[in-house]
Amino acid sequence: MSPESEEYIPVQVVEVGLVNDDGSEGMMVLAALSDTRLRLVMRAFSGEVASHIGRFSKGDRSSVPTIYNVVEDIADRNGLHLARVQVYGSNTALRGDISFEGRDKRIVLHGYRASDCVALALLYDAPLLVQSALLIREESGA
Repeated sequence: MSPESEEYIPVQVVEVGLVNDDGSEGMMVLAALSDTRLRLVMRAFSGEVASHIGRFSKGDRSSVPTIYNVVEDIADRNGLHLARVQVYGSNTALRGDISFEGRDKRIVLHGYRASDCVALALLYDAPLLVQSALLIREESGA
């Protein structure tokens, strides 16, 4: 079944941090907006991207990496805005599709690193969706 035909659930970043002492590996927890016990834990992405995700999730846009400015410039010049990001499983990796929409067009970029897609969604306040099959219900402790 293709990622396009799967159900997607709106999520938010509820935790972001670093896995190791040297700060080279990031991790984050995404939780469903409708039920925060439905979660996806992501790790094995760069600590630098994790630091951007952490800042963007708090509304801090004081220092934006150049590549994100390039994406914004291309979108603006073409009358597009970031409409949504969808994260899905692809073999053993997590990938993301980035959807831009404008007045008379829609462009979907397929198969990008999920962590970069999450960072873009947070930076531009776009809806962030996760393939429902990836979310695991976290049981509350007693």
